[in-house]
Amino acid sequence: MRTELIVPVLLALHAGNLFAQTALPEVRVEDSRDTPLGLDKPADSASRLGLTPRETPATVEVIDQATMRQRGFRSVSEAAQGMVGVTAGDHPAEPSAFSLRGFTNSQINILYNGIKLGPQNMTSRIMDTGNLDRIEVLKGPASLISGEGAAGGAINFVSRKPHHGAVENEAFVSYGSNNTLRLGIGSGGSTSKEGLDYRIDITRASSNGFIDDTGSRNAQLSGALDFQATAAFKLFGAIEHKNDHSNPYWGTPLVPAATAGANSAGGIVSGAYVSNYNGTNLGAVTIDSRSLNTNYNVLDNYMKAEENMVRGGFEWSLRDNVVFRDQVYYYTARREWFNNEVIAFNTGTGLLDRERFFVAHDQKLIGNKAELQWDSKLAGMDNRIVAAFDTSNLDFVRPGAANFPADAVNVVDPARGLYGLLTLQKQTTGIRNNALSVEDRLKVTPAFALVGGLRYEIIDLDRSSLNAAGANRAGFPYSKSFHPTTGRAGATWEILPGLTLYGQYATAADVSASNIFLIGPAQPVELTRVRTYEAGVKQTFWQRKAEWTLAAFDIQRNNVYAAAGGRTLNVAGKQQSNGVEVAAAVRPTAQWNLWGNAAYTRAYYADYNFAGGSFSGNAPPNVPHVVANAGIVYRLALPQPVEVGATVRHVGDRYHSDANTVKLLAYTVGDAFASIDVRKTKLSLRVRNITNERYAVWSDPFYPDQILLGAPRSYEISAVMKF
Repeated sequence: MRTELIVPVLLALHAGNLFAQTALPEVRVEDSRDTPLGLDKPADSASRLGLTPRETPATVEVIDQATMRQRGFRSVSEAAQGMVGVTAGDHPAEPSAFSLRGFTNSQINILYNGIKLGPQNMTSRIMDTGNLDRIEVLKGPASLISGEGAAGGAINFVSRKPHHGAVENEAFVSYGSNNTLRLGIGSGGSTSKEGLDYRIDITRASSNGFIDDTGSRNAQLSGALDFQATAAFKLFGAIEHKNDHSNPYWGTPLVPAATAGANSAGGIVSGAYVSNYNGTNLGAVTIDSRSLNTNYNVLDNYMKAEENMVRGGFEWSLRDNVVFRDQVYYYTARREWFNNEVIAFNTGTGLLDRERFFVAHDQKLIGNKAELQWDSKLAGMDNRIVAAFDTSNLDFVRPGAANFPADAVNVVDPARGLYGLLTLQKQTTGIRNNALSVEDRLKVTPAFALVGGLRYEIIDLDRSSLNAAGANRAGFPYSKSFHPTTGRAGATWEILPGLTLYGQYATAADVSASNIFLIGPAQPVELTRVRTYEAGVKQTFWQRKAEWTLAAFDIQRNNVYAAAGGRTLNVAGKQQSNGVEVAAAVRPTAQWNLWGNAAYTRAYYADYNFAGGSFSGNAPPNVPHVVANAGIVYRLALPQPVEVGATVRHVGDRYHSDANTVKLLAYTVGDAFASIDVRKTKLSLRVRNITNERYAVWSDPFYPDQILLGAPRSYEISAVMKF
């Protein structure tokens, strides 16, 4: 999307107020009943029953657009990391990858307005927060709502929606270090047609990146219409377009500490390593300080994607206590990776071994989601039941490299070269999914409720794989059907006004090896079984100025296969995860806003035995024991109101592979900002990573010879306007 289109659209909205009935509408004030943690806002990803997080017997977090803007969260990865116990990494092989409660990547379902597109590590993209209303996170096994793949939880990205009332227009612009530019405009409200409301948002972002020659750009367009045809019948439609293009950063290589010598960058990694790629023993490893900004990708590299989605449906109140909802959707995506992906130090040559890879996706997904909600009395007790039927059909074509050109380059000032010869082969995946689910909430007393549900899925999988000559590979084509039954049983008890205790038992299912798009006939193709026990407390108090939550959980995932590097898998047996999470926020006065959260997670493998060794007792990659966030904002009551604030984030040690021989060392980063309100414009200055901390943010276990570095200190100025 061209940046120059934003200015004329902004002027048109300001001068003409395209859809408005009035020329200068008042800006809608945020709901004064909003609580600091948002426990009383319904979360669609947690239940179809319309429950708030406080009414749900599980851990549910919601971060809204206002909070994302105040804390300076530009991408969904940044926003998710503000939540309890969540870490993220934007590795180009799996953009917007997340870790929570000991589970990562495709063990966490990613939803877009409640719709699952496929495994996270195949379908997710780096996404700006500008077009989002909120992000919802449901912790722990979540297959009841989103189906196969939700062993660790589900993250739902919710687009901004139409509202009924005066038109509101807004725009934002920011510029910062590394030539980072963000622009966005949005408008929404009622039109001159009675009952017709609209919303449209456009966001554009670009950056040169902190690694040499790793520029990126992305654009998002979302629009929606709601039409209240009658008091009982509402129609809606929505479109979304996203595209991104980058020259990606694939990581910084681990090198022997003895080789780096005085150039060793301390405090980033520790441990010893034998290369998974070339088998040479690196001994104690480090990061060479001369490589902190080095791009080891080939000169003609790229990564790109284009996505489109159309949704439409209705909500029909058949009776005062019966509501029927239906939504149909159609999604398409084209993605491509053309890069050097492997960067592995070779102690025999003193050089970095490199290897290329190409893959493309052509994905089409069509589906329908239908729900029937019935409110009634059961033996005099209030009861709500929702029956849902989801159906979808997916077609996925995956041309990929049949050859992997390789070479070797220096650690310092590498001759980057070009990709070279590319030979293609093709894989296809077809998935037909039908799911029937039922959820129920029974209010035994006004304070005590039973909440539960069951989901039964029928998943029919068809796979093919051709070699470069176009012939079927051994075992292909083949078909497989899965029939998982998953669910939740829980209770909530409001023992005092605003103070709720809860507990639940929940289950999930996901593919035991790789993900459902890639499993082959020689791999185990049964689903894992996941269960959790969770109990906790949620409280809102002090005239809704303060909230806190506490959760304790125990999760077990059986029949696990884990990444062993180089696109291979090991039998990992069982994965166990338990821990405690706490969050609190308080707004003691109109001037102060304080918040913090912390999570302790103990995740490990059991029965992880293979030829030549055992990883039993080892932690999964990218899972720290401790993650903590805290923030403070103070608003000065001046003629032109000024806000100052700071946040701090701590992430503990993590391992970079199942072998647990190399640690990504703990780090702490802090941000600070100051802003001033001038009429209806907020001007801000923000400093990120204010201490210029050097740290490792992520490691992809399929590429264990390299790690991703976190961004150094950066600066940003921004303006947010409402009119």
